[in-house]
Amino acid sequence: MLKALFLDLDETLCDTTGANLQARDFLAKKSSSVFQSSFNYTSFANDYLSGIYKVFCEEMKRRFLPIRNEEDFRTDLLRYLMEKYSISDQVEDETLHSLREKFDEFRMECFDFFPGVKDLIQQLRKSYTLIVITNGPIYSQRPKVKKVQIRSLVDHVIIGGEEPEEKPFESIFKKACSLAECEPHEAIHVGDSLSSDIAGAKNAGIKSVWISPGLKHDPLPDHTISNFVEIPAILQQYS
Repeated sequence: MLKALFLDLDETLCDTTGANLQARDFLAKKSSSVFQSSFNYTSFANDYLSGIYKVFCEEMKRRFLPIRNEEDFRTDLLRYLMEKYSISDQVEDETLHSLREKFDEFRMECFDFFPGVKDLIQQLRKSYTLIVITNGPIYSQRPKVKKVQIRSLVDHVIIGGEEPEEKPFESIFKKACSLAECEPHEAIHVGDSLSSDIAGAKNAGIKSVWISPGLKHDPLPDHTISNFVEIPAILQQYS
C-alpha cells in the first residue's frame, strides 16, 4: 500500500526556469543602468545565471569553489563577469552587493507553483504523507520554500543544503522514509532530474515518477509524465 509521496521542488512543483528567465532579463536591464560601459547586457546576465548554478570552466572552478559563503561567491561572480566583459567602471562592492540582492529579490517575486499544483497538493495530502526533498544551498532554497509557503501544504520539507548529503544519496531518502514512517516500497518519489531524483530513488528502493521533456535516458523511471498534475493517474495504480 502506498503511504507517502516524496516531491522535488524545482521544475517539479514550481516553475524555477520561468523565474530564472524573468530575473535574468531584470538583471540585464538593471546592469545597463549600473554600469556606464557598453557591452552585451543579456550575455552578462546569462553568464551570471549559469554561474550561480555552478556551471564553471576550469578557471572559474579554481576561483570560486573555495568560496563557501554564497553571498560572497555571487558578488565575486559579478566582479569576475565585469573582468570578462572588460567593464572598466570603478564599482564598489556595495554596488555589486545591491545588484545581487535585487536579482535575488526579483527572482523570488517571480517564483511560484506551476498552474494547478497547489490545489493538487492539498488534495493529495488527504491520502498521503507528503515530503518535499529539494537539493540546493540554504541561501537559495529557504527563500523558495518560504515564498510558496510549502511547509504549510506538506508534512515535511528536507533541504539538501541542510543535510550531510543531497539527492541522489540514499541517506536523504532514508530520512524521508523515517519521517513518513514508511518503508521504501510504500513511497513514490516524483522529480525532474534523472541523475538526482530518479537515480536516487532507484538506489533507495523507491519507485519513481519522472517529470520528462519527452526524452529517454537511463536510469529508467518506473513512470513518466509531462507535468505534476498528471500524478493522480499514476497513483490510481497503487490504490
